[in-house]
Amino acid sequence: MKLFLRTAMSALMAAVLLCCGCADTGAGMARQPEGGPGAEDGDGARKTNAGQGAGGPWQYADTAMGTVVQQTIYAADQETARDFSAQAMELLWGLEREKISWRLETSEVYRANASAGSEEGFLLSADLSALLESCTLLWERSEGAFDVTLGAVTRLWDIDKWAAESSQEGFEPPGGELLNQALGTCGSQKLRLVEEGSADVRSAESSASRESRLRLFMPEGMRLDLGAVGKGLAMERISALLAERPDVDGAVISLGGSILTYGGKPDGTPWRVGIVNPFDTAESIGILTLEGSWCVSTSGDYERYVEVDGVRYHHILDPKTGAPAVSDVRGVTILMKDGLLGDGLSTACFILGPEKGMALAARYGAEALFVMADGRIEMSDGMKDVFRK
Repeated sequence: MKLFLRTAMSALMAAVLLCCGCADTGAGMARQPEGGPGAEDGDGARKTNAGQGAGGPWQYADTAMGTVVQQTIYAADQETARDFSAQAMELLWGLEREKISWRLETSEVYRANASAGSEEGFLLSADLSALLESCTLLWERSEGAFDVTLGAVTRLWDIDKWAAESSQEGFEPPGGELLNQALGTCGSQKLRLVEEGSADVRSAESSASRESRLRLFMPEGMRLDLGAVGKGLAMERISALLAERPDVDGAVISLGGSILTYGGKPDGTPWRVGIVNPFDTAESIGILTLEGSWCVSTSGDYERYVEVDGVRYHHILDPKTGAPAVSDVRGVTILMKDGLLGDGLSTACFILGPEKGMALAARYGAEALFVMADGRIEMSDGMKDVFRK
C-alpha cells in the first residue's frame, strides 16, 4: 500500500500567491496547524517579513482554526500593524474556542451537538442563529450538495487527522455498514429551527444582527460540523474589525482557503491573488486583480487528502454518499463581497460541477472559477473580468 500526504507547509508556500505590492508574499491553502515560515516576533507572532517602509506592508503568520493564518497589513507604522495582527489572532482563537469548534467543550457548536435528541433543544446565539439559517438555505438551494450536519461522517473518515500524520499506516476507508449508520444521522431536512422572539432572550448582540435567536432541535446522533463555513464567518468578523480600525489602510488576510482583501495599498496598485494549480500546487493557474474589499474562497481535492493505491480520499464529502465527492472538478474558486458563505459555496460548487455550480453562485451574486479534471478552466463572466493567466 502506497500512501501520499499533502503537507501544510507545501500548501502554504504554493497554493495561493498573494501579490501585495513591493514584496510578493506566498500564502497557501494549508489547513493543518504546522506553522508558517519566519522567526518568532517579539510579541509571539511569527513574522514572515519585515515592513517594507513607511506604510508597510507588515507581514505576520500564525495558526488558528486548524490552519495557517497569514496577514499582510498596510499601516503607518509597525506598532499599529502588530496591534491589529494581535487583535485579529485573538478574534480567530476566540471564535474557535467559543463558537465553532466541535472538539472544544467551551464552544457553542460542541454544546449544541451535546443537545442532540433532547426535548428542550438548544438556544443558539445570534451569530449561530443567522449562520445556521444561511446554511439551511444554501443546503436547499444546492439540492443538498452543501450540508453542515455531516459531523458524524466527517469524524468517521477523519481525513484531517490522517493528512496531518507523519505516517498513514493503517488508514482504511470506513466500511459500508458503519458509513451508512453515520450517514443516517445526517441531513439538514432533519434540523428544526424555532424562533424565540420574546425580549428575555434578546441581547444587544442579537438585536444588532437579527430580531430574535433560534432554538435548535436535532435528532439523537446528529453532529454539526461548520468547517465548510467557519472560515467564511471568520473573514466577516475580521472585515468588521478592520472597519473599526481607520489606522489600518489596507490588508490581505489568508486563512486556509479563504482570502480577504481590504482597503488599498499606498501606491494605489490593485490586489493580486493567485489561484493554485491543482495539478502542480507549486504553480498558479492565474491571477485575480482586485480593487478594494473582496473575499476569495477556494476548495479542491488537493488540499487535505490521503492517497491509497492510487485512490485519493479527500476532505470534500458528498452528502448523498458520505464519501469523498467524485467530481470532474479539481478546484473551485468563489469571489464575492460577502465572505460568510464563500467557503460553503465553493464546497457546494465542487460537488455540483460547473453548470449547476455557476447558477448557484450567480444566485448569491458571486463569481466562480472551475478547474476541471481535464485541465480546462470554466468561469463566470464577472470572473473573466478580473482573471489573467
